[in-house]
Amino acid sequence: MPPKKRARNPFRGVMDMMSEMNRISDTMSNLETGTATQRGFSDAWSPPTDIFARGTDLVFRSELPGVAPENVEVTFSHGYLTITGERRKEDDGVVYYAEERFRGAFRRDITLPEGVEDDDIEAKFDDGLLEITVKGGADAEGPARIDIQSKKRRA
Repeated sequence: MPPKKRARNPFRGVMDMMSEMNRISDTMSNLETGTATQRGFSDAWSPPTDIFARGTDLVFRSELPGVAPENVEVTFSHGYLTITGERRKEDDGVVYYAEERFRGAFRRDITLPEGVEDDDIEAKFDDGLLEITVKGGADAEGPARIDIQSKKRRA
C-alpha cells in the first residue's frame, strides 16, 4: 500500500523573513540610539502575529494597538494574504518624552495553503486586535513529525 499523501503544511512560509529581520534590526538600532525611525512599505515593521488552528480553520491574530480600523487593509492575491496599514502619531501639540512603540507603515505577508479562495477569508478588528480566519485552511492532523536519523560517531 503506498504511503498516505499529506496535504501541504499550511504554516510553511508563514513568516515573512525580511520583515522579521528588519523589525529585529530596528529594535536593536532604537535601543542603541534611543530614537524611533520612520519606515516605508519596502521595509515596514511587522506586527506580532499568532497563527493557530481552530478545528479546520486557520486563524491569524495580529496585535495592532493604537491603529485605527480605517488605517488597516487586508488583501488576498495569488495565494498571499497581506496585512498593511499605519500607526500614526497623536495630533500636533503632543510632546513625547520617550517613543518606544513603532509608528508609521506596517506590512505582513503570509503564504496561505493552496486552494484558498477569497470567500474563505473573514477579517474582524476589535480593540486593537485583528483576527483573520481562513475557513478550512488548517490541516486537521497538524504538522507531520519527521524522524531524525543519525550515525554514531566513533571516538
